Formats: sequence, C-alpha cells, structure tokens
Amino acid sequence: MIKNKIIHVAIVEDDDDMRTALQHLIASTEGFACDGAFENCESALSRIEEERPDVILMDINLPGMSGIEGVRRIKSFCPEVNILMQTVYQDDDNIFRSICAGASGYLLKRTPKDLLLNSIREVYSGGAPMNSSIARRVIELFRKTAVPAREESSLTQREIEILQSLVDGCSYKMIADRHNISIETVRNHIKHIYEKLHVHSKSEAVAKALKERLV
Repeated sequence: MIKNKIIHVAIVEDDDDMRTALQHLIASTEGFACDGAFENCESALSRIEEERPDVILMDINLPGMSGIEGVRRIKSFCPEVNILMQTVYQDDDNIFRSICAGASGYLLKRTPKDLLLNSIREVYSGGAPMNSSIARRVIELFRKTAVPAREESSLTQREIEILQSLVDGCSYKMIADRHNISIETVRNHIKHIYEKLHVHSKSEAVAKALKERLV
C-alpha cells in the first residue's frame, strides 16, 4: 500500500445493522474513507460511477439486482475497482459466478474486523483475499471445471511466470520481488496478460489460467 494513501471504500449491504457497522468501521479507521453505504445495487451504481472508490464491499444476496450482477455492471464502467464479496454462504455456484463476474476476493460475513481491514488493504495492493475455507473451495472448483488438455496461448514465458504468481495469490509487490523487477514492470506485464486472455481483472485471469491450464 502506498504510504499515507487513503483507501476509499463503498459498501453495498441490505442489512441495516451490518451496513451501519461497516460504515462506522471504515470511517473510523485511519487510512480509510467511506465513499457511501447503500442498501441495494440500484442506488449504488450511479454513485459508484461518480465517486470511483478503490474497493467495494458487496453483499451477494441483495433485494432486486443481485450482488453478482452488480459486480458485472460495475466492472463494465469501472474495471479498475476492486470488489470484495461478503456472504454467509460458501457454495460453489456463488463463488464461481462471483469470480467470473470480476470479484477480486470472497469473504464470509463472520470475518473478524481486523482481518476484514487487512483484506481491504490486500485487495487494494493487488491481492485476492479469501477465507481459507473459501480458498480451498475455489481450488477444488477449478480443478473440477478445468479442461482436460492445456490450450496454446500467445503469452510469453515471462508473462506465464507472472500469471503463475497471480495464481499463487501474490500481490504486485510480491511479484516484483519474486522476479526482481519493478512494480511498474509488473503492471505492464499484467496489462498485456489481460489483453491476450481477453479478461478485465485479476480474478478473471486466474480463473482462465486454471480452467485452461495455462500455468
């Protein structure tokens, strides 16, 4: 995380008590700012497009438009935003659809406050935070859905190495340290990877890499 950088967070949560608690947590923690707390996606979309927060905490099960559809809509006009899904569920279908829609992480609502804040920092820094139980399900899920043979790709050897680091859950800084390159060089490699794989987020790139056995 850039020193002294304020991480701007928006919240989409239909439970009044939880929404208020999250809003207070974000607003009262040094290094964070709350750009809005919304009870549904419909009321959040225009404000998010205007405010362009760094991270969005998104509930999956919302009245009206679902959180997963909300992710898809938001990523269409704000592809750089990092979205952390929050839910009481850990079923494979929701995990898979959230990642495919462009979510950058997937946390259970019972996640402790300090871990939630660390997860926001992690996703802002290029990571893909998940509860350990969720991470295991993701690995199992993509093993089940992976195609039987590796498909050819136009990725260079260095891009494949960078993609492997993304699959390993490394942040941009960790990738830079692992390959002895600058963070800016990492960003350039990842930009080219996204273009070649026709994806728009880290989670989509990881999903495609696992499904098509690119690494």
